Amino acid sequence: MESQIIRPGHLTAHQTAHILGITLGGVRALVHRGELSRSGGSPRQPWYKIEDVSALDANRRNGKAA
Repeated sequence: MESQIIRPGHLTAHQTAHILGITLGGVRALVHRGELSRSGGSPRQPWYKIEDVSALDANRRNGKAA
């Protein structure tokens, strides 16, 4: 597996899943439903903006999202 250097201000799918308390499949489902957008990386190793993940986490904790 080729390692990529992630851009500042971004998270890997694994980091995103950990922060949100979901599985990688859950992260893929959020992307599929349009609740989270990829912001870089590759199709197999996507990155997500920290701001987007933080906002989604806050909304989920406040009961505003699934």
